[in-house]
Amino acid sequence: QVQLVESGGGLVQAGGSLRLSCAASGRAFSSYAMGWFRQAPGKERDIVAAINWSGTTRSYGDSVKGRFTISRDNAKNMVYLDMNSLKAEDTAIYYCAAARGFDNLMRTTDADYWGQGTQVTVSS
Repeated sequence: QVQLVESGGGLVQAGGSLRLSCAASGRAFSSYAMGWFRQAPGKERDIVAAINWSGTTRSYGDSVKGRFTISRDNAKNMVYLDMNSLKAEDTAIYYCAAARGFDNLMRTTDADYWGQGTQVTVSS
């Protein structure tokens, strides 16, 4: 199994940048597709970014394309989300997720493991 712990959330001004980190445990980490999801108040949890096991394929939700970058370091069992040009509407709880059996983790229902979430608040 995999356990995920997010960090790096906090308060940032609009237009600023923030890096979220997801530390994973489990010897099979490198075989898992990984993703970042977020959930704002009153909204469903939705995809932010996804990355395949090797890091060669990346996908993004429409609202963050061109602003966010997902990456992974399998040697360190880490996944990152670099967020740039942040907007107030990016405010949400951000969750790290892992899935096996999928090339691209884009749906909440595909995830096998979830982190506890980290709050990102963007002030305008």
